[in-house]
Order: sequence, then structure tokens, then C-alpha cells
Amino acid sequence: MSVPVLNPARPAAPHLRSVKPDETAQPGVYRLPERIVAELQLDAATTPLVGYLVLVPEGVAPTLAAAPVTAPAPRPLPDADGLVVDPELRTARLDGALLELTYLEFELLAHLVAYPHRVHTRDRLVEAVWGYGHIGDGRTVDVHVARLRRKLGEAYRSRIVTVRRVGYKYVPAVK
Repeated sequence: MSVPVLNPARPAAPHLRSVKPDETAQPGVYRLPERIVAELQLDAATTPLVGYLVLVPEGVAPTLAAAPVTAPAPRPLPDADGLVVDPELRTARLDGALLELTYLEFELLAHLVAYPHRVHTRDRLVEAVWGYGHIGDGRTVDVHVARLRRKLGEAYRSRIVTVRRVGYKYVPAVK
């Protein structure tokens, strides 16, 4: 399979230029100059280069620095009472058994467990979990907490504590 390549050295090829804010950019393929390929220390014949066009302000020299490597997020530790919420894998387990939670139930549980003993107002939970400002009377949060408590079962439902006229908090078991 051959891919047509725009070579800026050829006079018929279009040249790169700035794009006006109200103008749509046309997609294309651009061959990197040999000096840049040499700096990357890659064999251009066998290593395909796929990437993004990076727009650099005029007068600033682009660099070929490698992207920083970030450390993986620490794995969550089980609570003393056996509740494990893993936001990376998007799983919640009770005593090793996987909980079947909806997207919003998981987000609500993960948010509460991430901030134990902190009282969260209904408005704050709507913003953090649902992602928008408060609409309605807060019953949506109450219904989801009730469903979550039901799924946690008799032994664990008391971990989500109602703070009257304010909201909810998560209280882990005493270690």
C-alpha cells in the first residue's frame, strides 16, 4: 500500500502555512526532513513515523524531547471491612466478590470512598459525579445512594452515612 506524500521540496506540493481561526484546515501527509529523522535515530526505511502536527508559536524552536513518563497510579488498598474500589479498573469488590454497579453508582461510591469522613452536599455530589450544576431537588442523589446501599448489603450499607439536611459521607470500618 502506498501513501501519497507531500514533499515540501517539490514545487507542486502545498506549503505549510498558518490557518485563520474561521478557516478549516485540510488534512494531509508531510514528510519529515532528513535531519529530524536522523535526530530521532530511527531507520526511516523500516520504522513508520506516525504522529501529530504540533503547532509552535512563531519564533519558538520546536524540540524533540520525549514525553515525560508518569508513574502508574497506586493500586487501591482494601478497606479494613473488605470493600475495595479500583478507579483504574473501574471495579468495586466486597470481600472479594465483584459488585455489579451502574456507571453512576460506581462513580458515586468511588467519590465517597476517595474522601472518607468528608461530608459531601448533594449539590457537590451532583457536580462531582454527574458533571453538571445542581438541577432539581437533590432526590436524584438520594435515589442513587439508596440503590448503592441496597447493593452493598446489610453489612456494608451503614458505611454511607446520611448527614441530615446536608448530604452524605463515607465512614470506613475502624481498623
